[in-house]
Amino acid sequence: MPRAVIGHEFGPPESYLLEDFDPGAPKEGEVRVAIKAAGVSYVDVLTAMGKYQFKPPLPFIPGSEAAGVVAAVGPGVTHLAEGDRVFCGGLGGLFAEANNFKAGNMAKVPEAMSFEQAAVFSVNYQTAYYALADRGRAKPGETLLVLGAAGGTGFAAIQVGKHLGLRVIASASSQAKQKVALDGGADAVVTTGAEDWRDQVTAANDGKPIDLVFDPVGGDALEPAFRCLGYDGRHLVIGFTGGIASLRTNLALLKSASLVGVQMRDHAIKRPEEAEAMRRKVMELAGEGIFSPAIAERFAIEDYAAAMNAAFSGKAAGRIVLKMD
Repeated sequence: MPRAVIGHEFGPPESYLLEDFDPGAPKEGEVRVAIKAAGVSYVDVLTAMGKYQFKPPLPFIPGSEAAGVVAAVGPGVTHLAEGDRVFCGGLGGLFAEANNFKAGNMAKVPEAMSFEQAAVFSVNYQTAYYALADRGRAKPGETLLVLGAAGGTGFAAIQVGKHLGLRVIASASSQAKQKVALDGGADAVVTTGAEDWRDQVTAANDGKPIDLVFDPVGGDALEPAFRCLGYDGRHLVIGFTGGIASLRTNLALLKSASLVGVQMRDHAIKRPEEAEAMRRKVMELAGEGIFSPAIAERFAIEDYAAAMNAAFSGKAAGRIVLKMD
């Protein structure tokens, strides 16, 4: 029988158990997927601990993105067949060897992409593309400052930014993370937490202010980054792994700059046609080999607690992947 990482109450990774889990046959509009690899993110762990902005019902299987092979097709599904390699996503249910998913929004994994790469692709790259192309109004020739540049969404923002014609400055805390950012296409790197961080950013942009900030960090990083913006600058709020920050409104007024929230899930609910068109565009670019996620570590499903703790620590230079085989 397939297995899954299951929590009967919210808590740390060690409180979850690897148990037998059979999702059964797929229902109308569903497919059953034999999951091969799942991405493990900070938000996945925060949700599993019951500390995210919404609490899913218990018992709970963590995970929000994965990739695998269609094992069975439910009634009414015509665009997928047994044996297809597919992306999987959802608000939980992914740290499992098999599960059922609604087929409507599922897409095939490009042949050039491995299951491990596919498992950490969809959420990060769709978020980065939506943030920059839609919410950020990015224009070729502008400069983008990426915080948390070796993290999942940060690394995706580097590659999406380059695809959109931006000059990309990546902020990362270690040489290993900076190397990952440069390998991903960043034009320059600066050292997160350095006393002269703002001077480094200014020097990296030839003394000019920044047009866009991609910020999945928040906390103490928000205000110094916002101060780097120039006229009509846009500071994109993706997340808050460093804590929820506040910003004095006079800064936005004095700079004629904007603090812009980015929530892809809300976009999908409020403007589904736009969201679907964007998703198709990102998948098309993936098929062309333009985007390539960075993977830091791989863990067997039996080592799920170690994988979750590694993702939650934020120390990895790249993404954490849970392998089912």
